[in-house]
Amino acid sequence: MLIQPDPTFYPSAREAMRAPREKLAYVALLDTQGEGRPDGLATVDLDPDSPAYGTVVGVHDMTVPGDELHHFGWNVCSAALCPYAPHPHVERRYLVVPGLRSSRIYVFDVKDDPARPKLVKTIEPEVIFERTGYSRPHTVHCGTDAIYVSALGNVDGDAPGGVFMLDHDTFEPLGPWEADRGPQRLHYDFWWHLGHDTMITSEWGTPNMIEAGPDLDLLVGRRYGHKLHVWDLRKRTHQQEIDLGDQHQMALELRPAHDPTKTYGFVNTVISVEDLSANIFTWYLEDGVWKAKKTITIPAEPADPALLPEPLKQFGAVPPLVSDISLTLDDRILLVSAWGTGELLAFDVSDPLNPRQTGSVRVGGITGRAAHPGSPGTPRNGGPQMVEVSRDGRRAYFTNSLYRSWDEVFYPDGIDGWLVKADIAEDGSIALDPAFLVDFAADGRRPHQVRLQGGDSSSDSYCYP
Repeated sequence: MLIQPDPTFYPSAREAMRAPREKLAYVALLDTQGEGRPDGLATVDLDPDSPAYGTVVGVHDMTVPGDELHHFGWNVCSAALCPYAPHPHVERRYLVVPGLRSSRIYVFDVKDDPARPKLVKTIEPEVIFERTGYSRPHTVHCGTDAIYVSALGNVDGDAPGGVFMLDHDTFEPLGPWEADRGPQRLHYDFWWHLGHDTMITSEWGTPNMIEAGPDLDLLVGRRYGHKLHVWDLRKRTHQQEIDLGDQHQMALELRPAHDPTKTYGFVNTVISVEDLSANIFTWYLEDGVWKAKKTITIPAEPADPALLPEPLKQFGAVPPLVSDISLTLDDRILLVSAWGTGELLAFDVSDPLNPRQTGSVRVGGITGRAAHPGSPGTPRNGGPQMVEVSRDGRRAYFTNSLYRSWDEVFYPDGIDGWLVKADIAEDGSIALDPAFLVDFAADGRRPHQVRLQGGDSSSDSYCYP
């Protein structure tokens, strides 16, 4: 029998852009009441020809409360087609869903009934602690040889954070990834340049620094993360540290170019302690040295102190609080979520060192409370947060909850969850779809990470240009 690769695997991002349109989204739902209700994994219909378009068609509740589900991913993806690590027998079948607060990991099978994922395995925290030495799993990426998982700290909630690996057949924890971590202590995200055997990691803070909410003393003291780390992907050794400047606090999401021949990518910093702005840096390789340049600044917006939450009243301004970014598969349009001001921005990054803004939409915001065109009379809270772009680069789906303890600081009156869609035009302009508004207020849980059936702009990596 001839073994064929999974049809959702593509050798290049260019080929993946020709994939069929997504028909389902999987969305993590976070319990916010702390009254014993578990988190959930929702399935949303994205097929415009379906009578259920734009509605929740299924929710699977976790087995216990308190997980705080975060950035889940697939067991395998297009990286399985890389020439040095071919795995033609594997298939994109399982969602690997980490609980950031609990350190528990769930594995869901979506093959038989994609609209109703089936829980097939639970990795308990004690197993992760014992085999990896890490806790608080945050982000899952499918690699060429295993499932990679980022962790914010050690078993005690302190540094170092890092990356551990799961077997992509059995899902058993294999152990910590790093062979020599050098000076790296803080951790958040990780991604790689497969064509150059290079991993990049970023920094937020340890669990003890972030779980109770943002700490003003740590922020003013410039003690949250502000560096990138460069690693040899094959040898698993630390190679270089790039300091973005300690005024730029919380270096979070990493979005490398999808073309493996390119040596650049983008990272967001959440807030500057000098002016409350958020910034995007472009990292790049020049003469054998990895460097970073600030290429986008999004300023804070003046606001009536009476409308601001307590920590911001003294400043009389709303910081953008950029908390996620997403890059289209053609490496052309970068979407930027400004959770504080309630704005989703689009930039043409064809020239990665000289981005050009092409569009903006608003919904929610700390003071703006901008309505969605699908319900123009209803002020919205929360703001654009987790953003995911379709493989063809024409649709961006985004949710409005960041992290429970941080939601409560910046949106103290609560967040009514929503998932919306922005359409991306050829010129990079964006517009909210008035016909797509998934309201989670009745459920009472808040949406966070979104994954699209078959893959999306941040789920896969590629070995061919």
